[in-house]
Amino acid sequence: MTRLRRKPRQQRSIASWHAVLDAAAQLFGELGYARTTTNKVAERAGVSIGTLYQYFPNKDALLLALAERHMAEAGAELERAFALLSQQQPDLEQTLEVLIDAVVALHRHDPAMHRLLVDLAPRTPEAVARLRRLEQAAAEAVEAQLRRLGVGGRSPRSRAMLIVQGIEAQVHGAVLDPPEGVSTEELVAEIKLLWLGALRAETAAGSAGRRAAPPPTSQ
Repeated sequence: MTRLRRKPRQQRSIASWHAVLDAAAQLFGELGYARTTTNKVAERAGVSIGTLYQYFPNKDALLLALAERHMAEAGAELERAFALLSQQQPDLEQTLEVLIDAVVALHRHDPAMHRLLVDLAPRTPEAVARLRRLEQAAAEAVEAQLRRLGVGGRSPRSRAMLIVQGIEAQVHGAVLDPPEGVSTEELVAEIKLLWLGALRAETAAGSAGRRAAPPPTSQ
């Protein structure tokens, strides 16, 4: 099983750690996974191969560390988005704009690396657990927004998880693999319309149902 050997604690070692990861990200993007070697990564990072092997036993370990760093960056980006929503408390349309734009920004930061991490990064139990925690935290924050806006339906928690999973999958396809003849911008706009329409439709249906319900009879 692929594991990181250890993570650095001293400032100088932390700088070397990130230099190696930055170099690996660059070379994976330029050469692809198969043609990238740990020797090339060490050379690009300006460290000895021995220093690299202190932390990363192989290329899979480099991918795993890049995936973990990406999830940490994603979590920070989403926290900023939810903090903005909590501060401004916008309407449903603007809330969806903020959420979806944050996910788009994460995918657009380095599309080639994002694709590589999704396709090839090792699925260790630790990595899977961390991804699930990130997803759950995002769903809890979305649930709070649904409740604030009154569009949570019968099960706001379940709805929030479906929104998180759905938007992630849809944005992934829109940014990394848009169909021929359709731009990413067009697809993202469509994603926003779909979710806005779905959430508004049920709210409208619920309001109509309440208006149509007969008044209670007196006993």
